[in-house]
Amino acid sequence: MTTPSVPELRRPDPGLDAIMSERRHLINLAYRLLGSLADSEDAVQETYTRWYAMSRRQQDAIESPGAWLTTVTSRICLNVLSSARARRETYVGHWLPEPLPEPTEWISGRPGGEAVDPADRVTLDESVNLAFLVVLESMTPAERVAFILHDVFRYPFAEVAEIVGRTPAACRQLASSARRRVRAAQASAPSSAERAGIVGDFKQAWEAKDIDALIGLLDPDATAIGDGGGLAVTFLDPIEGGEQVARALVEIARRRPGDMAFLERTVNGQPGVVAEQDGVIVTVFAFDVVDRKIKCLWVIRNPEKLRGWTAGAEPVVQVRASRGRS
Repeated sequence: MTTPSVPELRRPDPGLDAIMSERRHLINLAYRLLGSLADSEDAVQETYTRWYAMSRRQQDAIESPGAWLTTVTSRICLNVLSSARARRETYVGHWLPEPLPEPTEWISGRPGGEAVDPADRVTLDESVNLAFLVVLESMTPAERVAFILHDVFRYPFAEVAEIVGRTPAACRQLASSARRRVRAAQASAPSSAERAGIVGDFKQAWEAKDIDALIGLLDPDATAIGDGGGLAVTFLDPIEGGEQVARALVEIARRRPGDMAFLERTVNGQPGVVAEQDGVIVTVFAFDVVDRKIKCLWVIRNPEKLRGWTAGAEPVVQVRASRGRS
């Protein structure tokens, strides 16, 4: 009796491990492009769907599967960014990037990329802090993609051009325009130690309901922006002015439930504060500190954006990196 052959569809894929090993890199790239972990996972899932929709012969004909996956993910993200403005018009309240908890692993950038002047590139850990992501939201989709691919992940402009659908010279201009915005936003950023001290003083003053101390820590033109997504109570319109923000914070402290605690935590690689109730993170507070004053306070309460803060959840996106990708 002859043993039947294994059907073609069940033949082991010798490149499966190599293909799936790219997933973490793709998620990291997509998060920086989209500012949303959920959208990033969808983009990467769609990329893999397209890969496995090809025949084995088509897959084998691709010289660099990793480069193919990066190109497809980037193009999907570009399309998502192009439609995001319209989608966010229906979002309840102000849309903010999804905050990330402190990671437990580190990843690095891209191997074999062209040399980039250190003054003209942003390190991966800087590229994921919330202030940086908010600046990215002000860019055009093409600017954002060109800048992230070149300045953050070190892809040469020739490759960026193929992804964005522009000439290398045009992509260079896009990245340059984006870089100017980032530099302007980072002009007076304090050191991590200084930022941690300011955030610690903020938490202490907030818990003490010390409005004068809070006003002293806030820039006179400070802004507080909330994001509940219609799923959690928060202020729909930004609160303008340091004194007004301080008074709102004191009111929040007075009304907080007895079982809610304010804790210092790392948010997107920077010192931040979270509100924990019954062992669950219900609010994440991130800060933009300029000239030793809190310029902006971001309050994320949308529970769909806090799922990564669940105890035991694996942090998919990493916020620090060395110079080369392994």
